[in-house]
Amino acid sequence: MDAFPAFFPLAGRTVVIAGAGEAAAVKARLFEGSPARIVRLEGDAALDASAYAGAALAFVASADDVFAEGAAAAARAAHVPVNVVDRPALCDFTTPAVIDRGEVVAAIGTGGASPMLATLLRHDIEARVPQGAGRVAALFRSLQDEVRQALPEPHRRRAFLRAALTGRAAEAAMAGDMERAESLLRAALASDAPAPGLVQFIDARGPADLLTLRAARALAAADVLVCDPDADEEVLGLARRDAERLAPQSSERLADLAAQGRRVARLIVGTHWRAEHAALDAAGVDTEVLPIAG
Repeated sequence: MDAFPAFFPLAGRTVVIAGAGEAAAVKARLFEGSPARIVRLEGDAALDASAYAGAALAFVASADDVFAEGAAAAARAAHVPVNVVDRPALCDFTTPAVIDRGEVVAAIGTGGASPMLATLLRHDIEARVPQGAGRVAALFRSLQDEVRQALPEPHRRRAFLRAALTGRAAEAAMAGDMERAESLLRAALASDAPAPGLVQFIDARGPADLLTLRAARALAAADVLVCDPDADEEVLGLARRDAERLAPQSSERLADLAAQGRRVARLIVGTHWRAEHAALDAAGVDTEVLPIAG
């Protein structure tokens, strides 16, 4: 990862756009409908650091090299991250191709190397993100505190939200019936019960493209990764970054994790796992073996 993607909250924030012409207008259009306050600067005003004070982001768009360098320096003097159109060397960040679904925003970046490629990828992904996705996100945000209070344990909360995202409440939000969606989500929360834990044995020899879709989804949903030392790095890369990672554990420890309601991905290399699997089955722990495709 050559650049770290980050999302800046815009409510109550100021975004400064320095310069004139179509390039500056394009940057301004990025923020249409956002809650940010947009400040447009031209001429000498854009060269004054005080004009950028308190801004969250600054964009400079100009064909004039002297102006672009001066405006970028002014923004940086005010400690504001700056993007300068078509001048990567002057940029603190690059502008990605954006998919805007309200509460759901996706961004594709190439570090400024190929904006056209980012745009093409955006078009491919945009077709897969339904217009109602933002309403689903808004639904979950509106009840976020209630869900956290009802389900303080992170693994139980993740399991509930994972199921709810494909449930009736999400369907109602997608259709635009937010009142019904909230009612359905509250009802699901009130009736939620702890799910049994699960240990899934996943062949981690690699390469990652040999994994079945079911195995890839298991990695993405796991609360805990228990990994053999030689597990393929590409396979590990399919797991959640915030999942707990452990070295190989005893079958008793795996059973204990499952008893806590956790989903455990046991990433295996070789055949020694069979004894673990037999011990867990004998202990009544739910298990699943996910071999590679073919």
